[in-house]
Amino acid sequence: MLDVYDILPFDNPDGGVWKQGFDITYNENEWDSEPLQVFVVPHSHNDPGWLKTFDDYFRDQTQHILNNMVIKLQEDNRRKFLWSEISYFSKWWDGIDSQKKDAVKRLIKDGQFEIVTGGWVMPDEASAHYFALIDQLIEGHQWLEKNLGVKPKSGWAVDPFGHSPTMAYLLKRTGFSSMLIQRVHYSIKKHFATQKTLEFFWRQNWDLGSSTDILCHMMPFYSYDVPHTCGPDPKICCQFDFKRLPGGRVSCPWRVPPEAIHAGNVQHRAWMILDQYRKKSKLFRTKVLLAPLGDDFRYTESSEWDQQYQNYQKLFDYMNSHPEWHVKAQFGTLSDYFEALRKESNLGEKSSSSFFPVLSGDFFTYADRDHHYWSGYFTSRPFYKRLDRVLESYLRAAEILYSLALVQSSKSEKMRVFPSVDNYKLLTEARRNLGLFQHHDAITGTSKDWVVVDYGTRLFHSIMNLKKVIIDSAHILILKDKGAYNYDTSTPFLKMDDVQSSQDSLPRKTVIKLTSQPRYLLIYNPTEQVRFSVVSVNVNSPRVKLLSPLGKPVNVQISAVWDGATTVSHEAYEISFVVHLPPLGLGVYQLLEVQSSEAVLAGYNMYTRNSRQEKPDRLFKIKEMQNSVDNIILENSYVKLWFSGMSGLLEKINTKEDGKNHQMKVEFAWYGTTSNRDKSGAYLFLPDGDAKPYIFTDPPIIRVAHGSIFSEVVCFFHHVTHTMRLYNVQGLEGQSLEVSNIVDIRGEYNRELAMRISSDINSQNRFYTDLNGYQIQPRLTMSKLPLQANIFPMTTMAYIQDVGVRLTLHSAQSLGVASLKNGQLEVIMDRRLMQDDNRGLGQGVQDNKITANIFRLLLERR
Repeated sequence: MLDVYDILPFDNPDGGVWKQGFDITYNENEWDSEPLQVFVVPHSHNDPGWLKTFDDYFRDQTQHILNNMVIKLQEDNRRKFLWSEISYFSKWWDGIDSQKKDAVKRLIKDGQFEIVTGGWVMPDEASAHYFALIDQLIEGHQWLEKNLGVKPKSGWAVDPFGHSPTMAYLLKRTGFSSMLIQRVHYSIKKHFATQKTLEFFWRQNWDLGSSTDILCHMMPFYSYDVPHTCGPDPKICCQFDFKRLPGGRVSCPWRVPPEAIHAGNVQHRAWMILDQYRKKSKLFRTKVLLAPLGDDFRYTESSEWDQQYQNYQKLFDYMNSHPEWHVKAQFGTLSDYFEALRKESNLGEKSSSSFFPVLSGDFFTYADRDHHYWSGYFTSRPFYKRLDRVLESYLRAAEILYSLALVQSSKSEKMRVFPSVDNYKLLTEARRNLGLFQHHDAITGTSKDWVVVDYGTRLFHSIMNLKKVIIDSAHILILKDKGAYNYDTSTPFLKMDDVQSSQDSLPRKTVIKLTSQPRYLLIYNPTEQVRFSVVSVNVNSPRVKLLSPLGKPVNVQISAVWDGATTVSHEAYEISFVVHLPPLGLGVYQLLEVQSSEAVLAGYNMYTRNSRQEKPDRLFKIKEMQNSVDNIILENSYVKLWFSGMSGLLEKINTKEDGKNHQMKVEFAWYGTTSNRDKSGAYLFLPDGDAKPYIFTDPPIIRVAHGSIFSEVVCFFHHVTHTMRLYNVQGLEGQSLEVSNIVDIRGEYNRELAMRISSDINSQNRFYTDLNGYQIQPRLTMSKLPLQANIFPMTTMAYIQDVGVRLTLHSAQSLGVASLKNGQLEVIMDRRLMQDDNRGLGQGVQDNKITANIFRLLLERR
């Protein structure tokens, strides 16, 4: 794909009726030797939440679509229909009688009704982590296996805003042989159409053979609606969307309505649509043509089924009864199409693999017209993009602990009271809530405010439920005397170390009350690697002693818990220590209050505008400083860091292994939106030029902590509290810096806040981003493209490098990322936009939260 980008001019000439394409011509005898085979594929795109919540859409539209499907497909066995979202299908299935269920199974068996992809949702492919992509795929496929005994074989993704090869890989590994995509940059569609490469084998970047190849069909035109799927001219195709017949609620914007088909007009109308089919087929290599027939939430009313199916059947009957037209037209499923395509192109025979071209790479960043790049949604609603990943980590931990606990509980009678069934239900519900959130209007941040709250509430409830699963499972696993096991719902045996009070607030740490009797602190490592990590918990007394699982004292750092920037709260104290745990290990530590603690207190330097000689703290040493040109310095055994004494922001890193200094400037910057009519919104990023530096009139309060376990610099700006923390531990956790930004732009107006890291790395316009936390995709920042086209999705990391070093930004949440200048990485952290960007949402993004963005910054020698 990088080669394709290299060739394309990305101009946008007027292509005539196919605005973003070109005029298509054909010779009438082209089909004389081999007729055109047309498959019209009826479908209904059901968003599991967008302008309405999942439940409201189901109540108002989706249940009626599926109810009518059962009736209407049975009326004529030539009729076909496609379905993809199992979240809706399973909800409907649970409410229908066994007679209807049998009818559905029959329709599937007879090939009239096909489930495509079969995931819980049709997921976003930019922001979703592969863990969650697999979760929603398994959830859908297991449901289908259990309830219908079917396994989907073709992928159908008509609405995600750009496409990732990770999805192609997952579908291939699921046993799929073919897939379809739609939202791809209009210049790429046009280029592929001219080259007849809209159907290709999509191959992974790392694959030196062809084992990851999957046949992919890219739809050629602007949209998946009827005006843009029968052929290149939407004004004509719209006349064959029979839901838009005069008198209905939808009409054709091209001002020529459809006509119902009857004996008097069938010849002319059949000829009109055949002309479109023929033109469309000229963009492909075979005489087999796919013509989808559907749109969002279509086929709700019985009358609409009649309008579409009866009128199309008349057209087909007429075409098929005129052999001199050399066409065979019929309704089909997606698999009907792909099977005919494979037969036609002799796929499956050894020699034919060269019939379709091979392509590697991805399809980001998407633009549907002009300079309208969909890079805004890579960051929109970042609070929930973070919450998504929190739920994922709890889910993984809960699944492992529950599995181990289940084995344990079957070992003795006493332990059979372990609530395995209840907890299994909670696990399933959590997987489904996580799956639902991968939908391309959920994790993307592109739904209505109250729909966002509905998703958020589901994520939040599942986090609380998974904490219960974790507590119940850990309880049974850590008891030495299994005979003492006693399960009591009202008083859980354990508590979690943090509490989130609502779906849109950040979690707060639980304060552990110490006594002279030990409190047990359980620490779990849900990864498959040995971990040496720093753990911090809050306690109510600084007179603390900590014992390891082997009963040995552990070195502890005590840090202050702060009320705001400069006031110490003596309600709680943070204790930090290094934990060593084996893979999947559970460690039981003991915390107790003692008369004289061995713990080391962190010391503080406070940089303020005007030092306010507060009375000294009764515990911590806090030194008042003036903001100055002198640097602030932090170091551990791996690195030495210099921060500005004025802003508190990082300026330079010294790597001790080779003694080299590297410029490493962190700064913040604002993007505005254009003064044109089209402005940024939930989907689009349309900036008013380069970012402007984040300007502060007074220097920020800077709080520097020096401690034995970690040291940190915290800067309090008006819109962001920025922390850089350096750990004194071995391995990656000590080599990397922990960066946290607590962002609050709730008072801003059409602004986006970015964090930019400028280094002396000679990256030469190249940088690298991950796709779905699964693979790395090289990127080129191109001057021929507008700024917003050079922003890409980052799920877990982005890096720049030169011959000597690599700088990686690891991210705990999906955000938009760019490298706009040599040696730079920048990430867009939040955006507040006052208007809709005309993609159907009908609102801006103004429901911003106080959001935590967390990163690790790692500088390595290559």
